[in-house]
Amino acid sequence: MGFTVVEAARGEEAVSLVKVARIDAVLLDVDIPGMGGVEACRNIRRAAAYLPVLMLTAMDGENEKVLAFEAGADDYITKPFRLWDLTARLRSAVRRMNSHDKNPDMSIRSGQLELDPLRYRVRKDGQAIDLSPREFELLHYLMAHSGMAISSAKLIKAVWGADLGSDSGILRATMGQLRKKIEDDPRNPQQILTVPSVGYRFVDLQHQNRIQ
Repeated sequence: MGFTVVEAARGEEAVSLVKVARIDAVLLDVDIPGMGGVEACRNIRRAAAYLPVLMLTAMDGENEKVLAFEAGADDYITKPFRLWDLTARLRSAVRRMNSHDKNPDMSIRSGQLELDPLRYRVRKDGQAIDLSPREFELLHYLMAHSGMAISSAKLIKAVWGADLGSDSGILRATMGQLRKKIEDDPRNPQQILTVPSVGYRFVDLQHQNRIQ
């Protein structure tokens, strides 16, 4: 499928690899020998802040998911999984990291939606959308991490700062307003999806259609 794969048998080996090799994304199991997947994820995140880490595991409990996202995981995929879904998320993760490396201020397109961070402008079908500063920052973060399941705590920290703690009420309210402005049907959103017990995921509809 076009990927070059390097395998690590233990958590410590995975951490060492990302420090010395050019890695575009990590598929990491929770239940691995050595320090374990969650601790390995935490150490990988310290070593490479923008490296996408996707947890691919049979452990589908809510506690495991929360621990993984708190450790810095970008996504959490449970077995069994659909191959096209895994591939789409992996390619999206690699594309996001490459885009950040080249130009973190570049415009982002998704279907009829375009966000220009330098001009602080969002357009849909060529028409400008008036967003509040918080709505803009929230959409920018989600689109920059397209395909990734982003925890509510991570979104709050990225958009409002750590001073709000884990209060998700303001996030839900802002998300509701944002959906009203960019979704065709806010009650049945197609681009900003809720990930139960985790947070939200932005879906690149154009890329998803090509995969399907």
